[in-house]
Amino acid sequence: MDFPLRYCPDGWERLERLRGLYEKRLQDRIWACMEIPTEALLRFAERYPEGPAECPDLEERVAFWDGLLAERATVLDDSIAAAYLSELDQGLYGGIVGGEVRFMAHPENGWISSMVPPIFKEWSELERLSIETSSGAYRFYLRELRCFREAARGKFGISHFILIDSLNFVFELFGGTRTYLELLDHPSYVGQAVDFAYRLNLDVQQTFFREIPLLEGGTCSNMVQWIPGRIVSESVDPFHMTNVAYFERWGREPVERIFAAFDGGVLHIHGNGRHLLEAVSSLRGLKAIFLGDDKDIPTAFSVLAELKARTRNLPLVVQVHFPDFVAALEGRRLPGGVLYKVLDVPDLDTANRAMDRVRAYRV
Repeated sequence: MDFPLRYCPDGWERLERLRGLYEKRLQDRIWACMEIPTEALLRFAERYPEGPAECPDLEERVAFWDGLLAERATVLDDSIAAAYLSELDQGLYGGIVGGEVRFMAHPENGWISSMVPPIFKEWSELERLSIETSSGAYRFYLRELRCFREAARGKFGISHFILIDSLNFVFELFGGTRTYLELLDHPSYVGQAVDFAYRLNLDVQQTFFREIPLLEGGTCSNMVQWIPGRIVSESVDPFHMTNVAYFERWGREPVERIFAAFDGGVLHIHGNGRHLLEAVSSLRGLKAIFLGDDKDIPTAFSVLAELKARTRNLPLVVQVHFPDFVAALEGRRLPGGVLYKVLDVPDLDTANRAMDRVRAYRV
């Protein structure tokens, strides 16, 4: 039987391998996605310099993802061809409650993200918060889901996208600095905003899963490629700038609550948030962690053995440049139970030869 996605010709094998990572949590092998140069990204970078952008044309966004994923269809790695609707970012959630949505182009990955300036000046505005399904942001959301659903049919999947809940949502209301102050000055109001954020995120994500079909019983993911069940993508970014006690007070319950509403979730941790690893690894419903990197902080790959010890057998995703990956592959220094996102792979043939070695690798 042919795989449902034309841009994943060996998709059945890929899903079986990914089940080994996310369901069986196998620790004796490795997984990899190979990032090769593409004409689609070159064209995007020529057209969109980094910085503010206009509201994107949905047909153009479909054409970009179709072109990018078609180019990657002959890379025989562990990726699942899926578009990431980057426009559905902070701006979606903020726009639904009346924020001014602004867009930003990212030529390095072809994304156009969204955000809003702080929406509130005072807590007295809290009572006006409501889920405005008739807002421009919500209507754009539905149009984008339906546009991509039709265009992707039979070719590529559609990834889940980020939650903006807990303190992330309070950031939308007041900005980051003010949010941290409000935790001290008005914790009860913060709690009310967090409760509203749960309802908003629940509505947005339920809408996504209602409009976008699962792929063979699983969720396509820009973070982890594909994972069984209806899985949401969480962010604990505000707690990167706090101690673990703040996460336990303000972060754990909202995350576990939204995970429980679905079949669990994945999350990402930036370099400056690794002090949270033990705490987040114990979250009920957590399926995997994407470990990001930041300037002036050792890359996750360079300290991976330590991070694996702290997260035990939880599946991890890390980024690594191709020369470093090959050196560790040849030296048999790659920890198992990890999906390696390999950057700057020179060409298709190099990628596929490396993947032969990845599939044969055993710890």
